[in-house]
Amino acid sequence: MASRAASRSNLTEQELIGQVLSGDSAAFGEIVERHEDRLYNTIYRLVGSADDARDLLQDTFVKAYEKLDDFRGGSSLYTWLFRIAVNTSLSHRRRRKWVQMGAPAGDDDPNPGNAVADTAAVDPADPLIAAETETLVQEAINSLDDEHRTVVVLRDIQHCDYHEIADILDVPPGTVKSRLHRARMMLRDRLEPLLKN
Repeated sequence: MASRAASRSNLTEQELIGQVLSGDSAAFGEIVERHEDRLYNTIYRLVGSADDARDLLQDTFVKAYEKLDDFRGGSSLYTWLFRIAVNTSLSHRRRRKWVQMGAPAGDDDPNPGNAVADTAAVDPADPLIAAETETLVQEAINSLDDEHRTVVVLRDIQHCDYHEIADILDVPPGTVKSRLHRARMMLRDRLEPLLKN
């Protein structure tokens, strides 16, 4: 069994997809393993809650598994999965806003284990400052509307290129660039007090 799992790690994504579609559902585990960390971080940054991010990550992979036969390879599997994750996250945010009618979203995990630190380098000897900075940055990201928040997360945290983001969001690259510029300006305004320290 271990040798079969090891051999899966050497397969291309197209080969893994072929195995899953041929009935080897365990091959989907390799797809999950390859993408779960980056997807979790993206989802967390979009929804601002570690518990919700874990649930939405699971929902993303369930949807991907159920729709894998619809994947045509016009984009990379990574881009296709990110599109599902982003759409799932944005739908969740809209539902949550509707239910809470404007109640502030809490951040139950300001520094999740899988999140990539996206703030300026801080003194590693002072974890309180690092945690406070992370919290302030996440709050600033949380305050952005969905379209601006999404491009910031995909470009500045996940380091997707403009064409990948355009593909994920199904918008032209020029729209991505203008949204990103506007989002960065809004973040700069919100984080100005932090930058002065």
